[in-house]
Amino acid sequence: MALEMRPACERCSADLPMDGEAFICSYECSFCRNCAIELHRRCPNCAGELNVRPRRDVPPSAA
Repeated sequence: MALEMRPACERCSADLPMDGEAFICSYECSFCRNCAIELHRRCPNCAGELNVRPRRDVPPSAA
């Protein structure tokens, strides 16, 4: 099962590129670095820990 790579922060709508930094909880709620810090790395939806999301390489044809 693959992670859902959501394209935007759920709190501020900032872009979250596949090869950029983002934070997720175990339910795949996604946040930018600034929001994760402001939330003390706790998901406001489930109270789970926000961890750095793994990055995916952007295929050359998509660049």
